[in-house]
Amino acid sequence: MANIKSAKKRILVNRTKADRNKAIRSRVKTAIKKVYSTIAAGDKAAAKTELAAATKVIEMAGSKGVYHKNNVAHKVSRISKAVNEMA
Repeated sequence: MANIKSAKKRILVNRTKADRNKAIRSRVKTAIKKVYSTIAAGDKAAAKTELAAATKVIEMAGSKGVYHKNNVAHKVSRISKAVNEMA
């Protein structure tokens, strides 16, 4: 355990940030799973609405610094392609 006051604060701040990032990552994963579940169900209209919601969540995570911008672009591109290739 740290003895210096600033080191103790760093531990607390890092834990807080890690929890925040974990919650944001979880939200992104859930949004992506919703898109894929609507694709599996075959409902294109619902898939498009879920895609819009998921894109917003992913881009917000990128703006918060949780994901790199290229990772954000990759995730959005992958789910967009999946929705667009629906029958």
